[in-house]
Amino acid sequence: MSIKVVAFDADDTLWVNENYFREAEGEFVKLMSIYGSEEDTMKILFEIEMQNLGIYGFGIKGFMLAMTEAAGRISKGKVTSTEIDKILDLGKAMLNKPVELLDKVEEILKQVQKDYRVILATKGDLLDQQRKLEKSGLEKYFHHIEVMSDKKVKDYQKLIKHLDIRPEEFLMVGNSLKSDILPVIEIGGKAIYVPYEITWQHEQAAPQDQHNGKYVEVGKLHEVLEHI
Repeated sequence: MSIKVVAFDADDTLWVNENYFREAEGEFVKLMSIYGSEEDTMKILFEIEMQNLGIYGFGIKGFMLAMTEAAGRISKGKVTSTEIDKILDLGKAMLNKPVELLDKVEEILKQVQKDYRVILATKGDLLDQQRKLEKSGLEKYFHHIEVMSDKKVKDYQKLIKHLDIRPEEFLMVGNSLKSDILPVIEIGGKAIYVPYEITWQHEQAAPQDQHNGKYVEVGKLHEVLEHI
């Protein structure tokens, strides 16, 4: 392989993330149960998250704002200040969650670092990702850290230009087909897909895109070492 740079996604690739969103959603549904059904609450919340992505981007803070807006819509304006406080507390609790590393992460980064430039390529809120990275103790393994507003083809092209490499010299490792794998394949890079136990609805790739044979899929992160 002509790889020079190996990039790792962060959330649900190196550490736990989506589980905390699901827990908060469950608490939000309970809080809104006096106003609407679980199905309606989840539908409205997701719709608002999608509408707001272009304004707030990805991350916990945007999610807090989406829950707050959804509460107003679900309750038809009857949501109380106490309920709003509880929603904000859900978000603050997420921001204070410990960073739980996944499958032999530090061992893997240490090994890959011996032969390649290792970078972190993740998306989300800059402050929150910096906080998690600091808590993780993994910062020392990364030659470069890129917190991206999104992970589309143009975003990876910009990153590769910044790294001063050709697309075929770039390998991305991540848990999202939509964000970590398919855009990299499209520009001529290489990718290893490490599915996580939970995938956010927005990150699910269309069925026709899921098995194009142009990327490697592994069951656990440590199996990445067999393909680099």
